[in-house]
Amino acid sequence: MCGIAGVLAPGGEAPVSSLLDRLAHRGPDDHGWLLLQDECAAAGRGTPPAGRADLALVHRRLSILDLSPAGWQPMRTPDGRYAIVYNGEIYNYRELRDALAREGCTFASRSDTEVLLAAYARWGAGALTRLVGMFAFAILDTQRRTLFLARDFFGIKPLFYTTAGGGFAFASEAKALLDLPGVSRAANADRLYLFLRYGLADHGGETLFADLQQLPAAHYMEVSLDRPAEARPVRYWDLVPGADPGLSFDEAAARMRELFLESVDLHLRSDVAVGAALSGGVDSSAIVMAMRHLRGPALDVHAFTFVADDARLSEERWADLVGRAAGVHLHKVRADQADMAAELEALVRRQDEPFASTSIYAQHLVFRAARAAGITVMLDGQGADELLAGYPAYGGARLASLVRAGRLADAVRLGAHLSGGWRQSLQAGQYLVPPALQAPFRRLVGQRVAPAWLDASWMSRNEVRPRPRRGPMPRRDLLRHDLRETLTETNLPALLRYEDRNSMAHSVESRVPFLVPRLAEFALSLPEEYILAADGTTKAVFRAAMRGIVPDAILDRRDKVGFVTPEQTWLRELGPWVDTTLRSLREHPIAPLVTDVVLREWEAVRRGTARFDSRVWRRLNLVLWARQHDVTFGEEGRA
Repeated sequence: MCGIAGVLAPGGEAPVSSLLDRLAHRGPDDHGWLLLQDECAAAGRGTPPAGRADLALVHRRLSILDLSPAGWQPMRTPDGRYAIVYNGEIYNYRELRDALAREGCTFASRSDTEVLLAAYARWGAGALTRLVGMFAFAILDTQRRTLFLARDFFGIKPLFYTTAGGGFAFASEAKALLDLPGVSRAANADRLYLFLRYGLADHGGETLFADLQQLPAAHYMEVSLDRPAEARPVRYWDLVPGADPGLSFDEAAARMRELFLESVDLHLRSDVAVGAALSGGVDSSAIVMAMRHLRGPALDVHAFTFVADDARLSEERWADLVGRAAGVHLHKVRADQADMAAELEALVRRQDEPFASTSIYAQHLVFRAARAAGITVMLDGQGADELLAGYPAYGGARLASLVRAGRLADAVRLGAHLSGGWRQSLQAGQYLVPPALQAPFRRLVGQRVAPAWLDASWMSRNEVRPRPRRGPMPRRDLLRHDLRETLTETNLPALLRYEDRNSMAHSVESRVPFLVPRLAEFALSLPEEYILAADGTTKAVFRAAMRGIVPDAILDRRDKVGFVTPEQTWLRELGPWVDTTLRSLREHPIAPLVTDVVLREWEAVRRGTARFDSRVWRRLNLVLWARQHDVTFGEEGRA
């Protein structure tokens, strides 16, 4: 786990020291650089030499596998043709090393980096689909004068790039690129609309900064050092639901158990201590109990949980139950609104782009506690909710699937079991209403695509097209469609960004065992009723798979909490601070926001005459983000 960056600046001086400094938190154990001038490459550690270079690659190391100097980067092949800077972990590196050794490759280290470099040298882009892991890397081919960039299947590890100013640069975090010559701080207007209206961010190739792109998940890109502007991302894998394997429910549960335990086993490979985030929900509990199941009593397990002061949101008793069952050292972290307010500026700075809720602060505290306890690697349940229909909102998609299939009686029975059944019925409507009636339906349920607090004239001038959160719906398998969409376009990309920045801010590697292609492909191939059962049980097949490993009391839970903060209470108690922050829009408007409407809505929320929702936090976060990063919006907003 590391931070990587590179700058292609023919005839110029690459800002090597600046890039290394910007990414220092991602790799405190070591750093290195490589400079290419014409056909001559030089690499080293410590302070890089000043001077001109066509290309500079830099690396900050957090040592996880092979802690010796043999694992240092940038790493080069023995013949000097290839060099790599790499962020992530390849969990099946031992199996790949054996396969490469059978083809004649030799190795000088025990690192996954050397295996990845040899795999590319041997198999080219074909190596990518052989990998099990999380990764973002760049490989220089000095013979062909190309830079090969790739990002993992789900986008667990970040990789940003820019072609502003006519050159090419990439980095693990956006902030490392913002100070490069020619890179503006202008906002991407369309992305800004999607964030403010729906809380969407981080999917695809665009970012909230107009001049910065990200390599999309499951894509690679080959950049010519001589013609960088011609580079285009290429998809190498897609999460497409496979054919129904025809398994009974019990057979599917057995296969799910096998795949999950196999993934956790691989994710435990490390030369440093491994811990886990534990909320007390099904996913994190399954990971902690699987760690104990696979490694037995000899494994020293530290688990970390956030405890909310609000009893309605606290999962402390569930975390305690799992902690006792697994025999772990359980660390608990707590916070209140004053703690959050004191750290908010730093948190916004770390995240690079706005984030959707204050639960990100709870996650930040968990990773900080892990680092303080000496834990460098953490396993986490991220992705399970999107893969296995863990959120109540998936009920609407399942209801719509049943209606489309003509199974009306089954839909009625399921609706009676779902939490907030009437809300799920309304959500089902968005899948079933014909396109011509979508706009009236959304107005009816309070989901206008262009609400009054967004400046319609600004959107028009910036060619922003107000639109629903979801695009066209398929005729069948609506739940599987929803799961794939939240895994690739809506929920998960943002959650992975939050986790990466929060973990790496404390130099902790966060691993996510649910996010491996074999497990995801299998889950999405199953009948929808295996995922969301007829009685409303979410993750039905996974709960069955974990019987005998995870305590029954956890598997029988029907509520859904997670690392949630009492956001509504916190913001109301921080009323004066919220007032000051939002009223600053009077003096410094933000173009898409209509200030008067924003202030009226906040006042109604604070008085209790309007329902609190996540829009309040998104607006606050936008103000802080714009101020910290000197973001420009093209014009002043409306008062």
